[in-house]
Amino acid sequence: MPEARTNPQPSPPKLENEMTVAGTYACTTKTPMGDQQGTFTVVPEGENGFTGAISGPMGSMDVKDGTIEGNTLKWQMKMTMPMPIDLDCRATIEGDSLDGEIKAGMFGTMKLTGTRQG
Repeated sequence: MPEARTNPQPSPPKLENEMTVAGTYACTTKTPMGDQQGTFTVVPEGENGFTGAISGPMGSMDVKDGTIEGNTLKWQMKMTMPMPIDLDCRATIEGDSLDGEIKAGMFGTMKLTGTRQG
């Protein structure tokens, strides 16, 4: 009796941004209060969006309105400590390196750097 052959179902295609930007990054932000260390998670969602958060010693901030354009991320966050400020963020991912900036109202623009973990 011949063997029954089954056609395996193809895996769903991975979105390009899922392969290039997803992950957890150990980050440093150059702030007026000194260097702040944190962990930034990037979770691609939909075709060009992402969710995630930055967490560190001063708490956690969720990503709001995250978008992905190629290897560039853009998002907003709401800082509550030490004072409430809306943050506009942008970063570029090259390999495992993250390089960007955070615009923090009257505090100006702060440099953000990071390295993908694991």
